[in-house]
Amino acid sequence: MESKALNGKVAIVTGAARGIGKAIAARYVEEGAQVAIVDLDATEAENTAKELEGRAAAFPCDISDTASVRAMVAQVCAHFGGIDILVNNAGIFDMQPLLEITEADYDRIFGTNVRGMLFTLQTVAKEMVARGVKGKIVNISSQAGRRGEALVAVFCASKAAVISLTQSAGLALIKHGINVNGISPGVVDTSWDRVDALFAKYENRPLGEKKRLVGEAVPFGRIGLAEDLVGSAVFLASREADYIVAQTLNVDGGNWMS
Repeated sequence: MESKALNGKVAIVTGAARGIGKAIAARYVEEGAQVAIVDLDATEAENTAKELEGRAAAFPCDISDTASVRAMVAQVCAHFGGIDILVNNAGIFDMQPLLEITEADYDRIFGTNVRGMLFTLQTVAKEMVARGVKGKIVNISSQAGRRGEALVAVFCASKAAVISLTQSAGLALIKHGINVNGISPGVVDTSWDRVDALFAKYENRPLGEKKRLVGEAVPFGRIGLAEDLVGSAVFLASREADYIVAQTLNVDGGNWMS
């Protein structure tokens, strides 16, 4: 029988109703894991769980609300008996000129991308430590966290914070046998029609031009797909990555080197 990388493991994937999170959840199921599909959109989370044919269950959650996160983690533990893997994928994107950023813009993006990520990580890590689980935590950042962009200041800063928190959490939790690492995707064609429309608005471009230019600039030769990220997500959740600590892997077709 073929050995699967995540046989017998239980994984939480946040933002798993669609896009990158859904692709990772589906691949985890293929690799033998049971998966908690965590998403703000309860209906789409249920639909995704049903597609995974009994190896997944949906858990609606607003990760920007710590009480909601704690309730979700308790429900996952009650349903599956514990947690071995967390993928902190849920995040939101927006852009605005620097001089137009509001406190509400900042609070909304940081509330999900940073506070939500941190306290989901903390809540799951506490469960892992209490149960003696030598788990794996994978945080999804972005190449935007490696550099600044004039129109994307708050999002870039939030993803830089994800990389920094991955480093700190990795150092703090490895003494418990918990590996914390991250993935930094490049431009991924999930919600890029909305992103393209925002660039068209602020840069006075025709619709579709920014997406085309961004794709042409990727050394690999095309814009990324959600499926391009699943291999690294499996690897970092597996025993093959036991000696990798506090790192964030660039999976971006060669856009950024660090």
